[in-house]
Amino acid sequence: MFNKRNLVIAAAALTMVSTLAGCSTKKAEGTSDDWKTIEKQAKKEGKVASVGMPDTWANWIGSWQDIKSKYGISHTDTDMSSAQELQKFKTAKGADAPDIGDVGLNVAPTAVQQNLLTSYKTKYWNEIPSWAKDKKGYYSAGYSGSMVFITDTKNVKAADAPKSWADLAKGNYKISLGDVAIAAQPQYAVLNAAYVNGGSEDNLEPGLKYFAKLQKQKRISTVDPSVQNLQKGEIQVSIMWDFNALNYAHQVDAKRFKVTVPTDGTVTSGYAELINKNAAHPNAAKLARDFILSDQGQINLAKGYARPIRSSVKLPADVKKKLLPQSDYKKVFHVKSNDVWNKATVKLGQQWQNEVLGAK
Repeated sequence: MFNKRNLVIAAAALTMVSTLAGCSTKKAEGTSDDWKTIEKQAKKEGKVASVGMPDTWANWIGSWQDIKSKYGISHTDTDMSSAQELQKFKTAKGADAPDIGDVGLNVAPTAVQQNLLTSYKTKYWNEIPSWAKDKKGYYSAGYSGSMVFITDTKNVKAADAPKSWADLAKGNYKISLGDVAIAAQPQYAVLNAAYVNGGSEDNLEPGLKYFAKLQKQKRISTVDPSVQNLQKGEIQVSIMWDFNALNYAHQVDAKRFKVTVPTDGTVTSGYAELINKNAAHPNAAKLARDFILSDQGQINLAKGYARPIRSSVKLPADVKKKLLPQSDYKKVFHVKSNDVWNKATVKLGQQWQNEVLGAK
C-alpha cells in the first residue's frame, strides 16, 4: 500500500497541471441524476474502474464485492497517490479513463479548479458535514481520519503512553512521523501540533517550533511508521491516522499497542470520492459513490477501521468495537480552508528541513 498509505501530496505538481482541453468528452456530465436511471444504466455498463481505492485500504473490497453481487458490476483498481489520480483523470481518455478515485480532502479542491470532475450529490448529501463536501457536489468524503498516538508497550510502559500533545512533549521516548516532505500523515501531525499551540493551516510555525524542540532533544526518529517496522519493534511512539493505527495494531497484536486520541486536540480530515468528468462508466461511478455513502457502504468502511462520514449509521456491535469510542474525541479541529492547507504543504517539506531537522 505504498501510494495510499503515504498519500503523496504533490501539490506543486498539481498546480502545474493545465486546464482540460475543450475537446474532452462530457459523458459523466451528461448523465442523469435520477437513481432509477443511474441503476439501470450502470448495470448496462457492467464495470467500474477506480484509482487509489484498492481492496486492502479501508476495506474497499467489501463494497466492491457488494456492488458486484447486488448490481452485477465488476471492479478494477490501480493504486496511486492523490496527485497521480488527478493526472490520470486529466490524461486518460475513452475506455482507459478511470471512473472514480479517492483523494485527501486537501487535494480535492484542486480537482475542481482543474475542471476534472462531475458533480453528483447522492441521496445522502444532507447527512455529510459541510467540511467534508463541496457545495456543488463535486466531491464528498466517505470516511474520516483523525490524528492519534500509537505506543508500542514493548518499548514504552503503557503508563507512559502519551494522552496529549503536552504529554508527548514531556516524554523520553522517540517519535516516528514519516517523511514530512511528501506524506500527508506527518504533514497533518505538524498541522495538529500547530492547532494545539495556537496556529492554523496558514500559520504552521507553532507546530514547527513544537517539533524543533523535540529534535533538539534527539527525540524524532527517522524510522518510517509502517506496519512492518511496528511489527519488528522499531517504533516507540508514532503519530498517524486513527484508521492506520488501529489497522496496524490489529495486524500485529492489538494487546501490544496503545492507541490514544490526544485530549488537547486532534485534527480530523477525510478522503473524498471523486467522479471523473470523462469516466468510461459514468453511471457505475455514480452508483459506487451512492453505495459508499449507504448504510452498508459505511459499515464496510468501518470494518476497515475508517470512521463513517454519516454519523446516523448504526454500526453492528462487532464492527463498532473496531473503532475508538466517539467519547475519546474530546476536542476536534477541522481544516477551515483546504485550499490554504494544500498550498501550505508545498512549502512544508523545506520548512521542516530548515526549522526542525536543522534545529540545534
